[in-house]
Amino acid sequence: MNPFKKPWQRVNIFIDTQNIYHSAKNLYDRKVDFRKLVDILVGERNLIQAIAYVIRSEFTPKEIDFFEALSSQGIKLRIKELQIYPDGTKKADWDIGIAVDVIRFSSLVDVVIIVTGDGDFLPLVEYLQNQGKIIEIAGFSQTTSTKLKETADFYYDLDEIKSVILI
Repeated sequence: MNPFKKPWQRVNIFIDTQNIYHSAKNLYDRKVDFRKLVDILVGERNLIQAIAYVIRSEFTPKEIDFFEALSSQGIKLRIKELQIYPDGTKKADWDIGIAVDVIRFSSLVDVVIIVTGDGDFLPLVEYLQNQGKIIEIAGFSQTTSTKLKETADFYYDLDEIKSVILI
């Protein structure tokens, strides 16, 4: 039970989609129902916006369906093209984009929820806490940075609600 949840709070959710998608796939060979996840994280609070950060790789029908499913559930999409370099290496990273959006939109809310396990977000969490924001992290325990879990004001262990959010 999250002791910080108050019905008057305004909440933004930022979803590191690749991180959570691959964690669920690698740990459980399942997919995440992002709408259920958002509903659980928000609870009785006021959701201002939920944004999912995704990578467009091949623009296959499966990928299009996934993007449309997120969008139809009221989750805003930020889409980045997969970068393929001349030597064949691929890069798909939203960390800076997520951090910039979190800072940009943080003045609109009381609570920022970052759905990720990536410890690279630790300086962002500390910065926002110093700005007076409540920072909640949601991730799968085995793939979430220990320091990120410890630093957040509240940590949601998605393993504990996997029966509800995994499909």
